[in-house]
Amino acid sequence: MYPETVLFDLDGTLLDTAPDFILVLNALREEYGLGPLPNEIIRNTVSNGARALVTLGFDVNEGDVNFETYREKLLKAYQSQLGQASCLFPGINNLLKKLEEKNIPWGVVTNKPSRFAIPLLETLALSQRCDVLICADQVTDAKPHPESLLKACKLVNAKPENSIYIGDHKRDIEAGQRANMTTITALFGYISTEESPVSWRATYLAQSADDIYNHIFNK
Repeated sequence: MYPETVLFDLDGTLLDTAPDFILVLNALREEYGLGPLPNEIIRNTVSNGARALVTLGFDVNEGDVNFETYREKLLKAYQSQLGQASCLFPGINNLLKKLEEKNIPWGVVTNKPSRFAIPLLETLALSQRCDVLICADQVTDAKPHPESLLKACKLVNAKPENSIYIGDHKRDIEAGQRANMTTITALFGYISTEESPVSWRATYLAQSADDIYNHIFNK
């Protein structure tokens, strides 16, 4: 049996948005007279959000007198070139096409604020294809709380226990588990070498979008 819906995390699962963040963070570091950071280090931090990128880029923590200045500049620069270097991960479009062919609604559940997520999907011509989008500012409790996933399932009239959530962060898998959904860890996403995704105990581990495709359609 096919799932009633398939939901994706955004950064590091549906979309490779790291190139935008790499350009923005290193440009901001250059503004402050700092050299560029290696792409891979920035890439592995993207799923942890803007605050983590500020800490990485400027070696400051929340509460530091300059932290909010760095964060606001980073977000402003990111918004100005939203989606210019981002793209679907390899194999994802093929997966989406198959879901659409089978009339299985798919959507995005992300902790990314809607002011970034909505125009990002529009820029990449995905907003008309996506059946549901739930952002952190559209719920009371963001992931790892299951509220956003349960809301998405309700909007597409799918039972959580018959649905799939795919993500590249521990909080994604925890949220999916708490929502009683099948969970898939996207190992191709932004997972730090310090993380142990096997310990998240997702239902399935996917090395690629093709693995997800095969898990859903070629069992």
